[in-house]
Amino acid sequence: MTATTDQEAALRIASGRKPFVEPLRLGERLKEIRLANQWTLEDVSQRTGLARSTLSKIENDQISPTFTAVQKLINGLGIDLPQLLTPPRVQPRTMGRRDLTRQGDGQHHPTPTYEHELLSCELAQKRMIPFKTIVRARSFDEFSEWVRHDGEEFLTVLEGEVRLYTEFYEPLPLSRGDSIYFDSDMGHALVSISEKDAVVLSVCTPGGDA
Repeated sequence: MTATTDQEAALRIASGRKPFVEPLRLGERLKEIRLANQWTLEDVSQRTGLARSTLSKIENDQISPTFTAVQKLINGLGIDLPQLLTPPRVQPRTMGRRDLTRQGDGQHHPTPTYEHELLSCELAQKRMIPFKTIVRARSFDEFSEWVRHDGEEFLTVLEGEVRLYTEFYEPLPLSRGDSIYFDSDMGHALVSISEKDAVVLSVCTPGGDA
């Protein structure tokens, strides 16, 4: 048994795996490292002394690299063994979802202070909840308690003017085109201060109604 074979066998025993590289998807990991550094196969070949054809076969899982080849990769690419053996990252795949809401076709939820229109209601498991709100309230006294819900919220004024009350800050006037981002578990409330009821667009993370 050659020294190289002895080393490979030792690594297999230490790892508890029979083959050294196949279950580790080393070819995919090598390609991931190469592309992350914007290296060509020729670049890696020059750095490691391995032939381009050999590198291509390793990346495409056509051959498993010997222990000597692995050492050349580590030394030539300036990485350590754990970096090379780290499983490749799973690339998230988009589902290509979309949900159109025509003007006025959202789900309406009127309250004494707000008239919400929930948008994009057909999509399940959304990471954001968009909704349009007509601000009916004219005074902070109309609220029996602070509005609060889990997560964060982005708000922009579409029409009119509002005053935003928040638990830890002075009231803030917002005009058309103004926007604000805040932690929505902090108590908050909106009132209209324009002649007509203001309209705002909000986007918040799931966790409650605004």
